[in-house]
Amino acid sequence: MCDNNKLMRKAIQLSVNNIDNGGGPFGAVIVKEGKIIAEAANSVTNDNDPTAHAEVNAIRKASKLLNTFDLSDCQIYTSCEPCPMCLGAIYWSGIKTVFYGNDKQDAADINFDDRFIYEEIERPIAQRNVKFKQLLKDEAIVAFRKWDESESKTEY
Repeated sequence: MCDNNKLMRKAIQLSVNNIDNGGGPFGAVIVKEGKIIAEAANSVTNDNDPTAHAEVNAIRKASKLLNTFDLSDCQIYTSCEPCPMCLGAIYWSGIKTVFYGNDKQDAADINFDDRFIYEEIERPIAQRNVKFKQLLKDEAIVAFRKWDESESKTEY
């Protein structure tokens, strides 16, 4: 049987230790069949990579270790409720259960506020703060048509 509290404490410890390593206060572990298969902390500042959140780093490690993009038989324990990017990565990975410590309001209280991203997603493209301009749709659609017609594609 899986000890959820023990696994969450591991994610929390990663988040605490990461502060001393120059990273953000976030940690995550991915578990399969009750065993940790990947653990990671936020490395945005250390790697100069805005996508290097703890959950994304852990998903990358787990996928590489298991040699699959399908983590539907895994769970993730994360020290904080996932941001929109990490939430998307969790959904794309197939993970079915997320255990989290701090919530998004706790994160906002220390200036990790993702509310603006949720608000931006809801806005029409023309009203977003980041400018979006569609170009060469007729040329870009060729790849989608080729994918749609391919019999050798790997669905995901």
